[in-house]
Amino acid sequence: MRAHPMVGDSLLALFLAAFDILVFATGGLDPELPGPEWYVAIPIDLAVVAPLVFRRKRPVLAAYVVYVISYAHSALDLGVSGLAALAISLYSVQVYVGRKQGLIYGGAFIVASVVTAIVKPEPSVAAQLVFSAFTIAFCWLLGEFMYARRAYQRELEARLHLLETERDQAARIAVAEERGRIARELHDVVAHSVSVMVVQADGAALALKTNPELAGRALGTISETGRGALGELRRLLDVLRNDRGDDEPRVPQPDATALGDLAERMRAAGVPVDLALGDGLDELPAGVSLGIYRIVQESLTNTLKHAGAGARAAVRVQRTGDQVEVLVRDDGAGRARQLEQVGTGGTTTATRQSAPRLTVAGGNGLIGMRERAHVYGGTLEVGPAAGGGWQVRAVLPVRLNS
Repeated sequence: MRAHPMVGDSLLALFLAAFDILVFATGGLDPELPGPEWYVAIPIDLAVVAPLVFRRKRPVLAAYVVYVISYAHSALDLGVSGLAALAISLYSVQVYVGRKQGLIYGGAFIVASVVTAIVKPEPSVAAQLVFSAFTIAFCWLLGEFMYARRAYQRELEARLHLLETERDQAARIAVAEERGRIARELHDVVAHSVSVMVVQADGAALALKTNPELAGRALGTISETGRGALGELRRLLDVLRNDRGDDEPRVPQPDATALGDLAERMRAAGVPVDLALGDGLDELPAGVSLGIYRIVQESLTNTLKHAGAGARAAVRVQRTGDQVEVLVRDDGAGRARQLEQVGTGGTTTATRQSAPRLTVAGGNGLIGMRERAHVYGGTLEVGPAAGGGWQVRAVLPVRLNS
């Protein structure tokens, strides 16, 4: 019925028409009075209820067609379908058009009732008028209630749509800001590499005649630094540059070798951190090393904020061949129901029930780690640890000459 409302309205109209036809076939409302012939009564019975089929699509037109035909139906005493069709039409106008049209049609309904009482005076005129008034009031109030309910539902749906739009917009803004931050940091990395190349080139020029071997080593350093700078520059072009970051202080960018200082700051803040660093981290490209530092920093900040009192954290950074694995795990309270994975394997959302983490879909911490992993073509997994607690695992490829 909800998918095809005209089917329900058609059944309603047929039911009313069949009731009146049955009454007519059994002698009419008053068997003692002569009634019209069947070829007059049955078409009028059908005509007075037929517009109800279109009461949702064209409520005003259908209502006034019923109103006009109901005069003939009432004059011939063909049954109650005329009064029922008028009542349903009043309800439909009130619900699907509005209060003003409902009041107008209700007034027309009252006029029809009064005219019928005057033209056909009967001993029960007062009772008929009271019944008509009650029917009009009931249908109008019911229509007013349904109209208000529909308006409230439309307003609620509009607000929900607005909230969803604002949430999506906030997520896009957070992504843009994080990409701007990453772009500024990579800009500093590239600038540092260019500065190294300039210094080495100047040194090679001075030592070219007096110490050719030293000049050769300087040229090798320039070549290696230049290829690394080109790789960072390609990544820089993949992110959105945020011009609002010009007023941020210029400080040296940290790298993986600064994780010891980060762990000490976290211990001072009240989170015991067990740090294990593998070999070869000092040879990583500057951008990859910076991304590792930021991922660990965001993860430990999340532990500090949400893991609860007494939580401990363990950080392990291990380089194996051409990739670096970062694992940050804590034993904080709370359970997770889902898992977040960012990379080629798709994306889902992870949350803690008793202690909400930054892994909510709109959390800026997760967005930052996700963007950093994406810039270098890595993967990020966030979710519950196997033995309890929470863990963040990132795998970043190492591209020395990309």
